[in-house]
Amino acid sequence: MSNRSTIDLDVIAKFTILSLAWGVSFLWVALVIDAFGWVGAVTIRSFIASAALYGIAKAMKKPLDFSIGAKPFFILGFTTVALQLIGFSVAVPRIGTALTAIVVGAIPLFSAVLGKLWGIERISRLGVGGLFLGFFGIILLVGFPKEPFTPTFILGIAIALIGSIASAYGSNYSKRSLHSVGPWEQVIGSFFFGGVITAPLLLIAPFERTPSALDWAYVISLALVCSSFCYVLYYGLVAKIGPTKSISVEFIVTVIAVLIGALYLDEAISAIQLVGGFFVLVGCGLIFTKPKLV
Repeated sequence: MSNRSTIDLDVIAKFTILSLAWGVSFLWVALVIDAFGWVGAVTIRSFIASAALYGIAKAMKKPLDFSIGAKPFFILGFTTVALQLIGFSVAVPRIGTALTAIVVGAIPLFSAVLGKLWGIERISRLGVGGLFLGFFGIILLVGFPKEPFTPTFILGIAIALIGSIASAYGSNYSKRSLHSVGPWEQVIGSFFFGGVITAPLLLIAPFERTPSALDWAYVISLALVCSSFCYVLYYGLVAKIGPTKSISVEFIVTVIAVLIGALYLDEAISAIQLVGGFFVLVGCGLIFTKPKLV
């Protein structure tokens, strides 16, 4: 088997794992928020993810190098962990799993724009058209909800968009500024600072109730699987194939999460929003075309 084929199989395997784990995580997050609240769900998850991966690395005697300094890990933690996960934790109870997942599907659009502006990645002419199509899709998502257009809905959409933009920023920042840092160090450092940044917010948004043993099992498994394990895979992809192609895993994540929301949680989505979501996915797909570059 050629080296190219081996790489392709490796990427496909990681995409499959990430899409399944992160798709199901939307339901997982809803269960965790129910006990720990929108802040605690992120703070506890972050500290567990960072500490567990650090402990595993030490047990495996895996060398870790944090000599780049704290600042890059702080920035990555602020964007990819704090803003992104807080955004989704706030959004899910307010606009539902399905619609949050559709907004998340727009992350590759924001990533492509940032990658272009920073000179990390190129966008084809057809890809530029895809950007416009995708942003039009976002307008349909935001402007034509099936549920009443309430302040709660507006807050949920706005926070979800901020989280998506933060995720795109963090992915590009990882490629540009932490290209020499391994994925284990990026996950340990970013989730540690993500926990540090969000912890003070517990003073204004404490736990919803006293967590049960099952609640702790939910948050620990969410941290270990969807944070420690999945983000090591994800940052490895960013280093190998770039931020926008890596974050395109959100296309499949969106499909899985929407199905869970609509079929399992019986969430309502308007026909126009489904069209908007379709435009977002098609627009993101056009970004990866390779005709004459601009």
